[in-house]
Amino acid sequence: MNETSSDDGRAFRRETERVVNEIAQGLRTLDAGVGWFSGLAPARRQEVLQDVAGYAMQAHITAADGRAGVARSGVKPTANPAVMICMDPPRYGFAGLPAAEYVTSFRVLVSVFAIADTRRREMYCKGACGHAWHNLPAATEQP
Repeated sequence: MNETSSDDGRAFRRETERVVNEIAQGLRTLDAGVGWFSGLAPARRQEVLQDVAGYAMQAHITAADGRAGVARSGVKPTANPAVMICMDPPRYGFAGLPAAEYVTSFRVLVSVFAIADTRRREMYCKGACGHAWHNLPAATEQP
């Protein structure tokens, strides 16, 4: 039973990675991603927020990325997740926010990640990238 649980966890992480990178690369809309996220159980939402915060950290987001991502997210700049991501250095405790702020946190995190990851794809991976998540095939929009 633990193997299945472990396998399920890995499959869910891969799904999260795919959805977030599809949003970042314009293969899925932010609203479609929010629809996917909103359909998850609260514990899964926390996992996603932790994973996406990790992706943002790996993308080396800046305060400028935070501001641009917040503007892109449609979230008010005074919302807790927006303030947290725009701090220098950014704060990443989104999964610790009240559940009522999870969707707002997801919108902010994914939008900021998209800004930073696009910069990294254009600067460091252009034409020579071996990262599977930077080479997603164009697909039809999924909910």
